[in-house]
Order: sequence, then structure tokens, then C-alpha cells
Amino acid sequence: MNDDLDIAVLIPCYNESLTIGDVVRGFRQALPSARIYVFDNNSRDDTALRAALAGATVFRERRQGKGNVVRRMFADIDADIYLMADGDGTYAPEDAENLITTLVTERADMVVGTRRDVTRDAGRQGHAFGNKIFNTLYRSLFGKDFTDIFSGYRAFSRRFAKSFPAVSNGFEIETEMSVHASRLKLPVIELELDYGRRPEGSFSKLSTFGDGGKILFMFAMLMKEVRPFAFYFAISSALMAASLTFMTPVLIEYAQTGLVPRMPTWVLSMVLLIMSGMTFTVGLILDSLARSRAELLRIHYMDLPALSETRRRPVPAEPAPSPVRAPRKRAA
Repeated sequence: MNDDLDIAVLIPCYNESLTIGDVVRGFRQALPSARIYVFDNNSRDDTALRAALAGATVFRERRQGKGNVVRRMFADIDADIYLMADGDGTYAPEDAENLITTLVTERADMVVGTRRDVTRDAGRQGHAFGNKIFNTLYRSLFGKDFTDIFSGYRAFSRRFAKSFPAVSNGFEIETEMSVHASRLKLPVIELELDYGRRPEGSFSKLSTFGDGGKILFMFAMLMKEVRPFAFYFAISSALMAASLTFMTPVLIEYAQTGLVPRMPTWVLSMVLLIMSGMTFTVGLILDSLARSRAELLRIHYMDLPALSETRRRPVPAEPAPSPVRAPRKRAA
């Protein structure tokens, strides 16, 4: 069904020599017509060699972090459909056809393979708790489009890949992808898929607290960029509450005695009140700018061809025959 589409399988890797060969061979069998690219991110083992021997085209990305790899992948590779998967063998290549078919038939820009029983997270309780907390936080801040924002098994249209302004450096890149889709209200689909365990000797690169802190910081930054009014309104409300806390006893004492003996407290409350008003104003201004940026992103997205248009491959027109001219007669 998808033989007329140019499909690129993108696999970011870091020290995955135990699994990358089987992953590449699995995708070659599942998608025989697809091009398979492995982006090695400074691996200290023979990940790149095993990927090349399995039949993948290998690129190297020197900047450490999955976000840097994804930015490079989307910039360097041209295709109609991009399929991204991890190189650790936790995602089944047999599900790739289902992801791509859903992307095409539903005319979506991104299909996310959500992990069945994601809260178990391959047996790591810290990751399970973090997945639950961050997915709940995402739905409360950015909308209910996604139930598993950290899934690394995704299919994208060219429209999405070439309009996605990736700025993240690490594992928070999946969160940024989800926010980008929610911000522009792009058509997205979720498919629940099985999620496997790493083989013996293979270890996760995620740090429960280190990467969790980075993701939480990314949530705050994306909130500031995407919903600045809500972000600054929360800060303004906190400053207002602090101002009223300091101001109230001074006002009560002034009403009773007509004196303001705690002048520093009164000055502090006034400073906090002014800061609250300024923060609220900043939020209003930045909210207008954020709407303008979203409109520009949407215009750029609309300027790219839709997936349905890429399926209609134009047949090259045959050159028109040159007109045959009658030979001129020589004058007598």
C-alpha cells in the first residue's frame, strides 16, 4: 500500500551495540522499500559498525543528546514519511507498517506508538512514577492530545519534520514534539503498541532525577513560550498574594491607630504590588507575540505539501516534437 512513498527509518543510537543489528534487520524485513539511517551519538562501543554491517546508512552526530540527533535527522534527510524508533530493541519493527498506514489513511502529521502498560516502564519504578506524573502534568498544561508524551516510536509526515523547530538537546525532545503538535493543532493519532524489555547487558541511558529535572525545566520553558499569559499570570498572582500578606497587618494597624510604624514592611508590600502589575503586563504583551509566532509557524507548515499530494507523483511530460520545416527552394 505504501510502496509509492519514500520512507526513511531514523534510529538515534548511543551505545546500543547489543541490539542495533537486530533492530536494523527487523526494519529491513518489515519495510523492504524504506531507507534506514542510524545516527550514532558518540557511542563508545561498536554500534556504528554493527549498524553498517546490518545494512543501515550511518551518520555521526558529535553534539551529545537525543534532541541534537533528532534536529540533525530532520534537517539532513528528505522523505515523504519519517519513522523514528529507538535502537534498544524495545519497539517491535513489525508495528512499523501499522504506524505508517495509519498516518496515510488518517491523513495525520504524527502517529505516536504509545507504550502498553507504560507505567511499568520496563520494570523501573522511578521511570514509571515519572511517566505518570509528567503525562498528567502535560495534559493539564498543554491539552489532552497525548497520553504518552515520552514514546520514541513515531511516524511523521514531511510537513511535520520540516516545520518542527527543535530546540531541545536531550530526552525532552519528545515533549517538544508533542507541544508543537498541540500548539498548531496538527492532526495526530495514538496507537497502543507492545513495549519490550532491554536484553541482558543493555542499560537505559535515562537518569530518573537528572533527566526528570531537565524535562520539568523544559515544561516551564515551553509554558513560557507557548502560553506566556498563563505563565506570567501565575507569577503575578504569587507576587500579589505576597504583597497582600505583608500589606494586610499594616493596613489593620493604620486603621486602628492612624500610624504606620512598620514602614519597611509597607514599602516591601508596595514593591511586590508593583512587580505583580508589571509581570501581568509582560504576560499580556508576550501572549500577543506568542500568537504571532504560532501564526507564522502555521503559515510555514501550510506552505509544505500535504502527504496526499506527495502520493500523486507527476508523470514527466514527453518533449514536444520539433516542427519539420520544408526545405527552402533555391532561387533560379
